[in-house]
Amino acid sequence: MLRRHRLEALYVCALTVGLRRGELLGLAWSDIDFEAGTLTVRQTVQRAEGRLQLVAPKTERSRRTVPVPAQTLALFRAHRRQQAADRLAAGERWQDHGLVFPSTVGTPMDPDHIDRTWHRIRAAADLDWLRLHDLRHACATFLLVSGASPRTVMKVLGHSQIGLTMNTYAHVLPEIERAAVDEAAKHLFG
Repeated sequence: MLRRHRLEALYVCALTVGLRRGELLGLAWSDIDFEAGTLTVRQTVQRAEGRLQLVAPKTERSRRTVPVPAQTLALFRAHRRQQAADRLAAGERWQDHGLVFPSTVGTPMDPDHIDRTWHRIRAAADLDWLRLHDLRHACATFLLVSGASPRTVMKVLGHSQIGLTMNTYAHVLPEIERAAVDEAAKHLFG
């Protein structure tokens, strides 16, 4: 369903890096540093005055550079090859905005299109309850369960305040606290 889908890299990036929908659609190739294994959020796609626009993120914290897993970078590389084929197929209709996830003619992609595509993918997987934004929440949960500090999760997600991170993902904290206490006990009692 998702594997080899034209937007596989977008959905995997949402899950592994926690970008918001507008951030994913505003991501430019120049924002990805393949050598360093990072991406920088510099712009988002928003609908304003009836048309799609590339705009700066709402807050200073939303502008951020975050690490990208090697597997996601590999999907970006494969996506770039697919985009080259899209560019050839579009010919003169291609409008290069340098975006990682443009429409099939290079223009900013409509956020509603991403939602519709996601709904088809999740329905085919019989995951009726899973929203696109839940991939962002899953990213945060995986980070916390893997031992990342709430401050690290805040930075990756671009939250403006640590309280937002703590309140949103508090359901994960008891599990993390239990694991930390058990691990400390191992060191104390051998």
